[in-house]
Amino acid sequence: MNQRRLFIALPLPEPIGEALLDTMEGVNGARWQDADNLHITLRFIGEVDRHSFDDVVTALESVSFRPFTTRLEGVGHFETRSRAKAIWARVEHSAELADLKYSIEMACRRAGLPAETRKFVPHVTVARLNNSSAPVGLWLAKHGALSLGPWPVRGFDLFQSSLTENGAIYSKITSFQ
Repeated sequence: MNQRRLFIALPLPEPIGEALLDTMEGVNGARWQDADNLHITLRFIGEVDRHSFDDVVTALESVSFRPFTTRLEGVGHFETRSRAKAIWARVEHSAELADLKYSIEMACRRAGLPAETRKFVPHVTVARLNNSSAPVGLWLAKHGALSLGPWPVRGFDLFQSSLTENGAIYSKITSFQ
């Protein structure tokens, strides 16, 4: 059976992506994201078969979307076992973003997917790190006042993620507005 690895995200406007690219230096061993991989993940779906894929698309078509604006404010990192695993730009919290996230979650459940158990931390991943990556403290301090936007959000996209030895390659499948 043909499996697809999926996620739902908000694309970034080109000027915002370009400004993030300008921050991508200063942490040795970091795997910086490409411009094509910058997005705000709303829901990771994971591997699905063709039937589940069709159910997800149908459910997402029913999501009522109202345009809103968002912006990036500040930076942070995720860690496990006291070791940074990723650095990111923080997406400003808004009721509209929370409502969209909730609507997408409910659509995914209607499509038969299990509930998302991770807390939603809206962000744009800037770099992935491994055990040989340098500490991130100086980068976080240098870019702590990051402020980009606002920009209009007019829809969301369904992406496929293909894993390669050089990292994931993301391909937009369809857009919803």
